[in-house]
Amino acid sequence: MPEKFTKWVACWGNATSITDRKEATYAKDLTLRYPIRACFSGNKLRFHFSNLTGTEPVTISEAYVAKAAQFTSDAHLDNVQYSPTPITFGGRASTAIPAGEEILSDEIAFSVTAGETFDVSLYFADFTQMNAGTAITGPLSGGKYSYGNFAKSATLPDDLTRKTNWIYFLNTIDIFTEEKNFALVCFGDSITAQDWPDYLTLRCAREGFNNVSIIRRAVSGTRILREYSCITYAAYGLKGATRFPIEMNVAGARAVIVQHGINDIIHPVGVEVNKFRPWSDMPTADDLINGVRTLYIMHARKLGLKIYSGTLLPIYGWRTYNENRDIIRVAFNQWLRTAPDFDGCVDFDAAVRGHDNPKAFSSGFDSGDHLHPSAKAYEAMAECVPEELLR
Repeated sequence: MPEKFTKWVACWGNATSITDRKEATYAKDLTLRYPIRACFSGNKLRFHFSNLTGTEPVTISEAYVAKAAQFTSDAHLDNVQYSPTPITFGGRASTAIPAGEEILSDEIAFSVTAGETFDVSLYFADFTQMNAGTAITGPLSGGKYSYGNFAKSATLPDDLTRKTNWIYFLNTIDIFTEEKNFALVCFGDSITAQDWPDYLTLRCAREGFNNVSIIRRAVSGTRILREYSCITYAAYGLKGATRFPIEMNVAGARAVIVQHGINDIIHPVGVEVNKFRPWSDMPTADDLINGVRTLYIMHARKLGLKIYSGTLLPIYGWRTYNENRDIIRVAFNQWLRTAPDFDGCVDFDAAVRGHDNPKAFSSGFDSGDHLHPSAKAYEAMAECVPEELLR
């Protein structure tokens, strides 16, 4: 009888960027815990950790994976239901991630069933530069941090714990699973760092697309053609030319949806307004098209990936909106919809724009800032992804 599980496929993933550290640069004696929903069944896990944007090594003191605690009515029995398995690195419980590098754990024997939730817990004993990570949101995203070492505990102490949407160091999780399973990568900026990939995951579960994982590679504020070198905008991260080859390292990936470019259009305001946002950064539609062709499409083809375009959403009412910016967006969207370079188009713009005023969001679809969608609109974005990408 052939082995049921035959290959590695990424089952969860995010980008790694420069965190918005503000006043806090280092942490010490800190536990991070991230709950992960298993989209596939499998019998082994491996974990990718990233210090890509760090400037000094980061030491993981301990790391564990455990099925989410099954609480009982007797509080003292909670820990009985929690059985952490050590994540090791060359057989060692602790490891250092060099500055600017990413590492892979040992293969960990750990059986999961699709739909289960498991926790990944990391403990950092010494001063740790918290420079590598990204912020994400959505109904399936986020975690917690605690002051102290609670990496093996079933519950985290309420008085020492807070929620966080920052994902530090944990970059991707692969599962050893069935041959039919595959990954779909969602690449972009804050629109993709927010909710629609989570809603797409929930849609897949609801509609029976059980063989696909949704892997998010998104950084708020990021652009295709430029990046910032100042600490004010450091969290906007690396430009597309740098990000894309790194972030397409996804086991079992078949295709990528690229929804990127709006920040290239809305950021420039002139040095008299903001010294870091000169008008010389303003692209033409052809600049964006050439960037996508040379930075994204060519590399995706080298990897054997299908690539789908994602149209840019309305920006009418955004604080830097003007007609010239929207002309660029509309021209770029027209190319994204029709260019033979792609395997298809996910028309997010058509899914969320208004019928009477297509320059703006449809009623109820604007988060309030006229750039980011509402939760309802993110659901509509997930619904408009063609089934051919999910089968």
